[in-house]
Amino acid sequence: MKIALFPGSFDPVTKAHVDIVKRSVGLFDKLYIGIGVNSNKQGLLSVGKREDMLRAVFAHDDRIHIVAYEGLTVEFCKSIGADYMIRGIRTVSDFEYEKAIAQMNHSLEPEIESIFIVSKPGYSSISSSIVREIVRYNGDVSQFIPKEALPYL
Repeated sequence: MKIALFPGSFDPVTKAHVDIVKRSVGLFDKLYIGIGVNSNKQGLLSVGKREDMLRAVFAHDDRIHIVAYEGLTVEFCKSIGADYMIRGIRTVSDFEYEKAIAQMNHSLEPEIESIFIVSKPGYSSISSSIVREIVRYNGDVSQFIPKEALPYL
């Protein structure tokens, strides 16, 4: 069974995240969307709300499983039997950052492969941090996040 993890904060989930999931889910038997929990960071949404939001967005596909985790992502991959880690790439700076992490992860767990999915051009400017800023100032984020996520903001 081919199992992958798409890790992130998903605070909130964006249309760019959804695009990466839709384009990668068919490559695997099971895809986990892992909400990385960092107890030192205060997010916009609670972890529970992010889990509920992601379940609402991906309710139509039983290959997709939503789970929160703490600790090293490669250790979490091992715990769920994932041999692949999906990462979305929007920009050159994303690539440099993700490449460094992938190399470190490979040093820690050589069996886990990082797979980079390049975002579609229309999604390259969308990031959770920008969406959070718009939300904080009561702006309209409906063009950036899936409609199923709107009730969670």
